[in-house]
Order: sequence, then structure tokens, then C-alpha cells
Amino acid sequence: GVGMGMTAPVSITAFLAEDGSFQPKVKVSLRIPSQFQASPPCPTDESIKIEERQGMTIYSMQFGGYAKEADYVSYAAKLKAALGSDAAYRKDFYLCNGYDPPMKPYGRRNEVWFVKE
Repeated sequence: GVGMGMTAPVSITAFLAEDGSFQPKVKVSLRIPSQFQASPPCPTDESIKIEERQGMTIYSMQFGGYAKEADYVSYAAKLKAALGSDAAYRKDFYLCNGYDPPMKPYGRRNEVWFVKE
């Protein structure tokens, strides 16, 4: 019963199919605002889980515009190419992050993250 408003980034964990496209399942993560961090309200929907994301080191590539799945796939490929074969990172998923509300038309920020192993 507590409204927390929108937070950024909205982070989508994309699990990859053999061809590099997204599998049908994704995981959407939202940051709990600072004032609720110590004691988050309990979700009333069973499909919503509160998880603590552990610290991580990431490789990231930023891009603008209204991001679609094809954009994340494209920028993930560009990040992979930029890293080359020497970088060790998780290959079974990557994170797609959006930082802006839907009604912001210009100056949008999106990022693809690979989690360093």
C-alpha cells in the first residue's frame, strides 16, 4: 500500500538464446528508493521478489534513444567486439538498463552491461 514512484535504472536481465536473441524469460529489476532500503514494504503480488544485488564489476556501453530489444542486442554485439576475446565476463546473460521516463523525448540514456567474471 506504499507508493514509491519510479526509480532508475530499470534493469532487465536478458537471458540469451543460442543465436544471441533474448529468451522469452527476462527479469526486470527496480531499485528500491533510499528511504525504503532499510525496511522495504512487503510486496502483495507473489511474483514480486525483493532481492539484494551484490556488488559487481561491469563492462558497459551507453547509447541514446528509445531502446528496443534489437538495440540492446546490437549494442551488446558492439560491446563484445570492443572487449575482444581477452575479457572474462558472463556469457549466459547481460543487463539492459534504461534511465529515463517514457515521456522524455531527447537525451535518453541506455546501457548494456556485461558482468565481469
